[in-house]
Amino acid sequence: MREMKDSGIAWIGEIPREWEVRKNKYMLESIYSGGTPTASNSQYYDDGGVPFVSISDMSSSQYILDTKKHLSEKGIVDSRLKIVKKGTILYSIYATVGAVSELKVDATISQAIIALYINDCVDKKFYKFALNAIKDFILLYANGNTQFNLNADKVLNFSFPLPPLSEQHLISSYLDAKCSEIDSALSLQEQMISELRAYKQSLITETVTHGLNPNAKMKNSGVEWIGDVPEHWSTPKLSHLTSKIGSGSTPHGGSEIYVSQGIKFLRSQNVLNEGLSLDDVAYITEDIDDEMAGTRVQVDDILFNITGGSIGRCYYVDESLGRANVNQHVCIVRPNGIGTKYLLYYLQSEKGQHQVRIRQTGGNRDGLSAAAFKEFVITLPPDDEQQAIASFLDEKCAEIDALIVLREKKMEALKEYKKSLIYECVTGKKQVI
Repeated sequence: MREMKDSGIAWIGEIPREWEVRKNKYMLESIYSGGTPTASNSQYYDDGGVPFVSISDMSSSQYILDTKKHLSEKGIVDSRLKIVKKGTILYSIYATVGAVSELKVDATISQAIIALYINDCVDKKFYKFALNAIKDFILLYANGNTQFNLNADKVLNFSFPLPPLSEQHLISSYLDAKCSEIDSALSLQEQMISELRAYKQSLITETVTHGLNPNAKMKNSGVEWIGDVPEHWSTPKLSHLTSKIGSGSTPHGGSEIYVSQGIKFLRSQNVLNEGLSLDDVAYITEDIDDEMAGTRVQVDDILFNITGGSIGRCYYVDESLGRANVNQHVCIVRPNGIGTKYLLYYLQSEKGQHQVRIRQTGGNRDGLSAAAFKEFVITLPPDDEQQAIASFLDEKCAEIDALIVLREKKMEALKEYKKSLIYECVTGKKQVI
């Protein structure tokens, strides 16, 4: 067993006796902080120009191959940006703090990213693994909890364990191979989750359009994108099956009027297809709720997101929610003449989501009006079939969801193992031979 010593750095702990601890600034030739181009000047952006790396690009991959924005030569010159060469290590100091990437193309970078140019005392792959290992300990260097960020000086003063260069090569090669195996296992789990979700969507869609009886006599629904439905089903508009379709509103004063406890005020982030998430729910006072009496939710209402990136997400209200109201991004659908659970499954099906896509309004196509929502066409079985379909889908979807949760837990375990393995190796607690 190798002899260890105290590193003197809390996050590092003990390291092998022959290793040293070195500040980041002594492992770098130089650093470069990016800048912000003048977004209002359209001539600065050019699809054939130089990629501009932003925070969102950093969070998506370990390697930056391309970006959403490209800057023209004029945009680069006028914004006084430097072109960072491919192969350079990038480090995020804002928002996605601690994200590490490597450029595979020449690019410019935002002011929230630092380009790190290492010297010849450190192996590039080992250095990147060490940067990843410190990610969980960055709070020591960040400015509080409200604006979680770093600056160049703090990054320069990071302390790292540093083995001899030959051992760095061994460690990085070992971690390369092991992390590649873990990443392959993660990709497999992601694929299986994607397939399970696709199967769930397909099952819901098939059931709410064709029912549970494979021998049922079919008819043309009269709607091209619905196709055939059982002969005894009808296809009314949603407005004929509801007593209310309407969105909430934001009280005067916006988020400034929220209180620490009171009446739940549901926003689009609270409405998921899997349920109503109350982790970050807002609250309003009794007085404000009285002013918004028309948008109070009731048991068996369906809440449906009608704007933004979460448009189309929906779930129903049960007794456990208690008193609640909704903002203008959430529509209340109050069933009347159709079962809540059956309608929920229909709206979540491909047939329901298709209508969200074709009926969106506005320049960015990210909004659904109450008038458009009322025009949704619904496949409607008799009451007893609605109940049977809902019960069938409750059971089958619960089974699929359980398998998805199992895969997600396996992914979390793999991620934790990868994180632990990197930490153990770059601090010398696990010896690589």
